[in-house]
Amino acid sequence: MSTVFTKAMKKDYTILIPNMSPVHFKIAKEVFANHGYNVVLLENQGPNVIREGLRYVHNDICYPAQLVIGQLIDALKHGNFDTNKVALVITQTGGGCRASNYIFLLRKALEKCHLEHIPVISLNLKGLEKNPGFKLTFFMLLQAYSAFIYGDLLMALSNQVRPYEVNKGEADALVATWTRYLSDRFANNRGYIGWAMKRNLNEICRQFAAIEVRKEEKIKVGIVGEIYMKYSPLGNNNLQAYLEQQGCEVMVPSMMGFLYYGADNAITDKAYYGGRRISSIVTQLILKQLFKVETMVREAMAKTGKFTVPIPYTEMKKLTEGLIDYGVKMGEGWLLTAEMLDLVHAGYTNIVCTQPFGCLPNHISAKGMIRAVTERAPEANIVPIDYDPSATHVNQENRIKLMLSIARENLDSEKNGK
Repeated sequence: MSTVFTKAMKKDYTILIPNMSPVHFKIAKEVFANHGYNVVLLENQGPNVIREGLRYVHNDICYPAQLVIGQLIDALKHGNFDTNKVALVITQTGGGCRASNYIFLLRKALEKCHLEHIPVISLNLKGLEKNPGFKLTFFMLLQAYSAFIYGDLLMALSNQVRPYEVNKGEADALVATWTRYLSDRFANNRGYIGWAMKRNLNEICRQFAAIEVRKEEKIKVGIVGEIYMKYSPLGNNNLQAYLEQQGCEVMVPSMMGFLYYGADNAITDKAYYGGRRISSIVTQLILKQLFKVETMVREAMAKTGKFTVPIPYTEMKKLTEGLIDYGVKMGEGWLLTAEMLDLVHAGYTNIVCTQPFGCLPNHISAKGMIRAVTERAPEANIVPIDYDPSATHVNQENRIKLMLSIARENLDSEKNGK
């Protein structure tokens, strides 16, 4: 029997949150804090994390599960937390992916560590598990949504500025400044809807556009893949930092695209399998409102005239027509194919496809679709990279370097052809 997180625990328990995306999660964690929860976003990395993951999770289980559970267990063992006053939180999707089962794997790992008294909170939107001391309220969801909107914008702008900045560190410093400012705004229930959000979005874009940059051409590389591997430096061996060291500009698709995709799947389910029509209608109405904010973000970026503006989710979805069915939706499903085509159309023709070794949805809708993508977009230069505990950094980097050597040849050909 698992320990339940009670109302009494909320007052003096610390909740540990595994870190998937540093930019997004640093803002999102403030949502918990602003609603009375003591939270810590984990920053521990290194070999200890995967060592603990492999010790308590079977090596046949997907790599993200090993990393997430390993990071939590490592923090409990070496993070100076009072294990009698700590709780863990983990997302539970409820879908067909093994991510739905991470919570049970985590509890099993805690039992092996003799820490089964530690409560594990399921963060889900489907009522899969309930804890009296933790409830997702409407305002928490609204603030979390806003946190990901801001996180996507800060990630996109800093990625487009960082490789070219004259004064190194300005882009990252601006991300930190806005993270602090937005956290303070959220704490006072400000800045996450309406005109206040629009003002913030415009000001963020204006400040990033004001950073002094060099005019030079760099290799443009996009990163796609399984959601944890795509965003987590722990999962992809600091892939973005490595690419930037190689002289590249990196584009990572928005996290909101994945959330839109998740909601959109409810509409697909109704069309394909029947079910309650009201769920499909409500989802469509919610998406319609969310897309208004998406438009607001795109307009703020376009206004500066200095940034590559992402196309709307609905247009990205159309890119896969005739290639892959919308019913392919386990894990990242058809979205992976759409993101690859979207990156190519945005000028990021060189793509690293990150996937956990043995992740069938990714092998089918990402690696398995590379040929179809390159037939439709011949300029695409895609390399799939598998990540698991036995994969060596050297092998991964060598494959990426081969992709980059082709990218440099293509860039030189473009320059000479002008």
